[in-house]
Amino acid sequence: MKKVLTVGVYDLLHIGHVELFRKARKYGDYLIVAVQDSEVVSAFKPDSKLVYSTEERCYMARSIRYVDEVVVYRDVKDIVRELDFDVFVKGPDQNHSGFQSAEKWCASHCKSVVVLPRTEGISSSELKELIKSM
Repeated sequence: MKKVLTVGVYDLLHIGHVELFRKARKYGDYLIVAVQDSEVVSAFKPDSKLVYSTEERCYMARSIRYVDEVVVYRDVKDIVRELDFDVFVKGPDQNHSGFQSAEKWCASHCKSVVVLPRTEGISSSELKELIKSM
């Protein structure tokens, strides 16, 4: 069985996230979605105000039919070392040093890395701005 891993915050779950899960699942037989712990998000992005708790975000991700398993992670460079998977799927904007380290680890451990494009016209940041303006 080929396992696929993708990671993110997934606070304002939207069609772009569902499309990410759908497309990621096509690279294997089993999709693992890692949801970043709220404490970590708050520590590294103090201006971001999460709407949902870690548990609520996991519940929502788990409810998507393309998702087989949901785990909580703190740092992307660690979660790739901790889980059993074959393909690491990420977005084009996931490129900070932690992701660079995760990609290097994947390359040295025979794990494929797939970069999927964003779904046009939708993002959590845009949704937050739209909600503020309403």
